[in-house]
Amino acid sequence: MLTCQLTKLESALDQVKKAYPKLMPADAALLTTALVSTGRHAFAIYEGEQYVWPKDNDRLQTAMIPHVKITQEAIEANTTKKAAKNAPEDEPVQINVGLTPDYSAGEKYLQDRKDLKTLLSDILQEGVEFAYQPSDIGWQWALDRANWSTIAGQDISRRIKVKTAFTEGAVGVEMGAAGAKKKSTRKTVEISDVAEDGDLTEPLDESDLDVSEA
Repeated sequence: MLTCQLTKLESALDQVKKAYPKLMPADAALLTTALVSTGRHAFAIYEGEQYVWPKDNDRLQTAMIPHVKITQEAIEANTTKKAAKNAPEDEPVQINVGLTPDYSAGEKYLQDRKDLKTLLSDILQEGVEFAYQPSDIGWQWALDRANWSTIAGQDISRRIKVKTAFTEGAVGVEMGAAGAKKKSTRKTVEISDVAEDGDLTEPLDESDLDVSEA
């Protein structure tokens, strides 16, 4: 299984070079750019449907509205006024969304290079371990900015935290202040109470990997 670092593109390139030492430097750089893109632009998987980032952002948010409303109803039903008054305002409700690599997002960087497209497909079929920070994933970056009160058309008393994680076709290792945390495979969407703030920094650009220098 090849490890692909989404935050440090130089490390991702090194891994590709080690795995495929016969590749020309420029080809290794192209393949790395494509592979990184399959992770950063991964499909979101929610209730059995796949969503493409960023064009399906509104569609996914609309699909999640019933989930958000049910969450709010459960909070209202199980929380007394006194408890609600004393509850920490920054304690979010977490909703999990799955991820799977998007081959087409990487394929476009390879243009007419059928040999590299085949190699990219083989890498994804064999399995990839993506190491990343939350802001590296397009869907996480987008959903961190969603205003659920506006989207659902009602007041949401608790902050909604959408947590994306690779559940199909790849393994995800989230890098954070406490070190790496491997994300287990989960195919169902769950709700749990957590106290965790997301990383709201801008996602990196694949252009950071300079093919000419490679």
